[in-house]
Amino acid sequence: MLISSAALGLPGAFLRPLSREFGWTTGQISSALAIRFALFGLLGPFAAILMERYGLRRIVCMALMLIAAGLLLATRMNALWQLFVLWGLVLGVGSGLTALVLGATVANRWFERRRGFVLGILTASSAAGQLIFLPLAATLIQHCGWRVAVAPIVVGCLTISGLAFCFLRDRPQQLGLTPFGADSERTPVVAPWRPDFVEPLRALAKASRNLTFWVLSGTFFVCGLSTSGLIQTHFISLCGDYGLAAVPAASVLAMIGAFDFVGTIGSGWLSDRFDNRILLFWYYGLRGLSLLWLPHSDFSLYGLSLFAMFYGLDWVATVPPTVKLASATFDRQRGAMIFGWIFACHQLGSATAAYGAGLTRTWLLTYSPAVYAAGAACLLAAIAIFLVPKPARSALSNARIAAV
Repeated sequence: MLISSAALGLPGAFLRPLSREFGWTTGQISSALAIRFALFGLLGPFAAILMERYGLRRIVCMALMLIAAGLLLATRMNALWQLFVLWGLVLGVGSGLTALVLGATVANRWFERRRGFVLGILTASSAAGQLIFLPLAATLIQHCGWRVAVAPIVVGCLTISGLAFCFLRDRPQQLGLTPFGADSERTPVVAPWRPDFVEPLRALAKASRNLTFWVLSGTFFVCGLSTSGLIQTHFISLCGDYGLAAVPAASVLAMIGAFDFVGTIGSGWLSDRFDNRILLFWYYGLRGLSLLWLPHSDFSLYGLSLFAMFYGLDWVATVPPTVKLASATFDRQRGAMIFGWIFACHQLGSATAAYGAGLTRTWLLTYSPAVYAAGAACLLAAIAIFLVPKPARSALSNARIAAV
């Protein structure tokens, strides 16, 4: 999850180099990057089907090989349509075959207890991967050119695919184990389930009749709008407008990734113990306030460090509570699929911000309207989350007892 998400976040460092070399506008490049965000999310429900039918190992290895091929072939491109194919379609499909659905699937299959905490760790690795490689990429772009900067991710994809092929297993039963925290005498035998490719649409039709599904989808749309689509894609270019070079700007993103790693793991721990709606209220609220403050930070070391701390702590801290609320609402067998649709809304939000912020920069020569709009949307999401019905007291109590 870390290395595939690193490939998803890497093109954010390439906006200016590609624009200088090929003469493409920020809006044109952002259009291609928006496609990869959309595919990253829309493939989620069908990735869950592929994992059920063909196994985690095959799907993970195929995804990593697609990502490596897309990055390598892009070093030979010379036309805008090739950028759309390689960094829009190929990267979008490769990263979408795993996405956060992989983390949700592993957590549901392998853990009965501490599921929120485990999901927090897996989600944190995905979010951190999108950011921590950017300083290295920016340094390589500055000294060696953008084509060399894809090498670390390509090597990482090939290495991890080899490890996954050797060691990754689908279920604990394949190793003679039971899920962590499960009673070995009461754990039911998992019957083979080979759903067809229409099953995600059936799951969507069923979930769409539930208000919780729409609230979680809408708030997760805002989550994508205010994180990967906006900051991950355009932050380096945004800092350049204020005179900050690419390497320091990428270092701020890495700082956000470091704070996010702590914040998301902490969010997983908290989601096992407290009302997840309240957690989401604080996450969206603090993120919205930090975005509204960003244009006024003067882009100094102090201002950006303060932004990185508050914004980074809840970069994707929203994922564990969202998954927990979805799991409490829908049955476990189709839970990964339904979360895949919710996550698809997240990535549609990312695509909207990636494309919209690029147009804003092209037409108005500033990113400020896009940043303000994302901040305001986060504040609305913080309020909207209370439309989700309050969990039953007994369920909360049982969750806390199980966590202890």
